[in-house]
Amino acid sequence: MANIKMLLVDDHEIVRDGLKTLIESQHGVDIVAEAENGLAALEACKNHEIDLIIMDINMPEKDGIQATRSIKEQFPDIKILALTMSDNDVHIRKMIEAGASGYILKNAGREELKKSIEALMNDQHYFSDTATQSVMMELVRNKGKTKSGALVQITERELEVLEFIVKEHTNQEIAEKLFISVRTVDAHRRNLLQKTGARNTAGLVRYALENKLFEKDQ
Repeated sequence: MANIKMLLVDDHEIVRDGLKTLIESQHGVDIVAEAENGLAALEACKNHEIDLIIMDINMPEKDGIQATRSIKEQFPDIKILALTMSDNDVHIRKMIEAGASGYILKNAGREELKKSIEALMNDQHYFSDTATQSVMMELVRNKGKTKSGALVQITERELEVLEFIVKEHTNQEIAEKLFISVRTVDAHRRNLLQKTGARNTAGLVRYALENKLFEKDQ
């Protein structure tokens, strides 16, 4: 199995150096790039093959929330783990809504960091106990959505994919219509399942119908 290719994003070099010391001792992980802000992180994703990003939240130019949203829009396969000093519930919610799959604090130890990386790469979520577990899981299951469906967390591209799913198009057909790869379509589908709490395609269709997402097109 190929090594996990990782991008470190933090505006403090000393923090990135500390992370490298912790991570490089783990087998199967390669740090292929670093970035000091969200803009640089997005550029790194364009220039490198990235599997997982460890993302700070408070950064200049483009913060971690904005960067996560942009990266998940363009590179839905990339997993994002928020690593920050902040245990603020608002930051936690916004990072998950933007597409992060995990959230741990910077005082986490080597073992917790290792566990979080393994969880994300196995398509699971990982939330530190100190990062308000109940808030996290509520968001992932989307039980806390508003009557309007809380669609703010679904990107424009994901809505396009969802519309084609509702119209019974296959992944191959969606890929051809949106000029993206089948793998990217599949990643968007997985993200939609995560955000809506649906278990399968039928659940996604039900979500779209219940929230009247595409009524104007019917």
